[in-house]
Amino acid sequence: MEPRQITVIQASAVIVSTIIGVGVLALPLFAVRAADSGGPLVTLLAVLLAFVGLVLITWLGIRFPDQTIIHYSEAIIGKWLAWIGSMCIILFFAVLTSLTAREFGEVVVTSVLKSTPVEVTVIVMLLLAAISTRHGITTFAHIHTFYVPFLLIPVLVIVALSLKNAEAINLLPIWGNEPGGMLKGTLTIAALFQGAFILTAVIPAMKHPEKAMKASFWGMVIAGGLYIVIVAATISVFGSEEIKQLLWPTLELAKATTLPANILERLDAAFLAVWVTAVFTTLFSSYFFTIYAMSHLFRLREHKLFSYFILPFVFVMAMLPQNIIQMYEIIENVGRIGLIITIVYPGLLLIVSILRKKRGNRIANKKVDQID
Repeated sequence: MEPRQITVIQASAVIVSTIIGVGVLALPLFAVRAADSGGPLVTLLAVLLAFVGLVLITWLGIRFPDQTIIHYSEAIIGKWLAWIGSMCIILFFAVLTSLTAREFGEVVVTSVLKSTPVEVTVIVMLLLAAISTRHGITTFAHIHTFYVPFLLIPVLVIVALSLKNAEAINLLPIWGNEPGGMLKGTLTIAALFQGAFILTAVIPAMKHPEKAMKASFWGMVIAGGLYIVIVAATISVFGSEEIKQLLWPTLELAKATTLPANILERLDAAFLAVWVTAVFTTLFSSYFFTIYAMSHLFRLREHKLFSYFILPFVFVMAMLPQNIIQMYEIIENVGRIGLIITIVYPGLLLIVSILRKKRGNRIANKKVDQID
């Protein structure tokens, strides 16, 4: 058991930098496909759905402040059922890691390094993540906290500067022209927030685990708010019909944005630098959680053993999609299926734990008593 050193601010930073990642480029496209000008509303609904899932895992973490979901699930539903659930979680996050790496590779070889094989960019990012995950959970939280300002500030500046080209009429009607696609779109966008599941590993290392709900709230408000603002800004600048013709609308938004006095004609290069950092923090979290969960499942003291062991498997999975179109189809399908693992499964665990009156050893937790 590592010493409790992670603060509420650091836990919030982990959530923010994990959520803001590779999906930010295609986010407005997903939203517009679902509801045209109703994209911001769909994104808001997705944020609320994702927050429900985050509240469930946080609530569980407060009930079992000394354990990760791998351990307390065994106490709640029994060893074998929990083992199956834990294996599904590990496999899902391994697949999520591979898809994040592949999407990163596709964007880089399409936009910047056009002569570089996609395999090279994917393996480089995976190696970087594998090396970084050899540290403990406290160092993991410090790394995320360090990167958060570099993610938030440049993106907010780009969005703010892009608003001079905005047309408010592009956002009308607010609920979109085709509300029928809202449910599917909400599920697709909510899947972009699944990295927040990392909180199940962070809570046992927090100084005050009873304050985890505060970290969840601020983490989701910041990351979710940023996503809503990005979608609204992109739709207001380009309009929903034009966005449907773009593969990465957020990147196009950066291209169309200039600094005052034309200091930089296009901000896409600066934006891509920020985006690479965002991809790293997301990949870092999903890779770390995969091997951390494996070490807990097999009752090992260290997770370092798996950092290079799973690398070939993740790389092979990353290279399975034949092209960008197939890759995004897989990402959407895997993301929606993953909601069962990141929302439904924790929800069932919470209900059973309340019914069976199961909780962790540290009952000196005032908030747990208040919740019940």
